[in-house]
Amino acid sequence: MTPALNGKTISLRALEPEDLDFLYRIENDVALWQVSNTTAPYSRFLLKTYLENAHLDIYQAKQLRLAIVQNSDNQLVGLIDLFDFEPQHRRAGVGIVIDSIARRNGYASEALALVIGYCFQTLHLHQLYCNISTENNSSVKLFSKFGFVKTGLKKDWNFTNNRFEDEAFFQLINQNSFLER
Repeated sequence: MTPALNGKTISLRALEPEDLDFLYRIENDVALWQVSNTTAPYSRFLLKTYLENAHLDIYQAKQLRLAIVQNSDNQLVGLIDLFDFEPQHRRAGVGIVIDSIARRNGYASEALALVIGYCFQTLHLHQLYCNISTENNSSVKLFSKFGFVKTGLKKDWNFTNNRFEDEAFFQLINQNSFLER
């Protein structure tokens, strides 16, 4: 495994066929649909096909999903995604989900630190961004801790729980990219 993807308590790795049950449970968790813009369940067949194609390079697929696993027992505890990868503009979106039973252990924080390092040092990105509901205080706090700055607000952007919620746009600009030197 790449040293850049190994942390103290967790590591990031490629998806494996044995991750199907975890992926099925996460993707079909109705409580998470609001953050993933999902409106219908995913079949095991569709997710199995997705896993079979997960080997595609980020430059081909324009996205990358990594499993977050505990170093102590290799237990899968979450997923971290890079999406809308734009190599020409050197940016990508980032999203993270931690299994409800594994939250509050610092896994999201460590995974985000690892993926930021990977994006800036290996992929040579200039910026990462994320979209977060203004109601999601945990995510706002997490991304802000790593220097993501709120640069925009989309009013009444998502309709959730019979009401509209605002969504904030956060960016992290790599101050060490070669264009700033």
